[in-house]
Amino acid sequence: MKQDNDTKIKTIVETDDCFAYTAEEPDGEVTYHLQINNVTLHFFNEEWQVALDFLKEVVKEFPG
Repeated sequence: MKQDNDTKIKTIVETDDCFAYTAEEPDGEVTYHLQINNVTLHFFNEEWQVALDFLKEVVKEFPG
């Protein structure tokens, strides 16, 4: 993955088909990214917290 000189990328989880990472932007803001197959979702911090709460509820209902 290409990264700007001032953007710090941190891999959270990586598999063959999925990739989760954070990016610390030059202004200090951290963004969250989920890449699942050919879909990529980008979140600011508040959006990420909402997504996590939602996904926790989904996992409760569909525990795999």
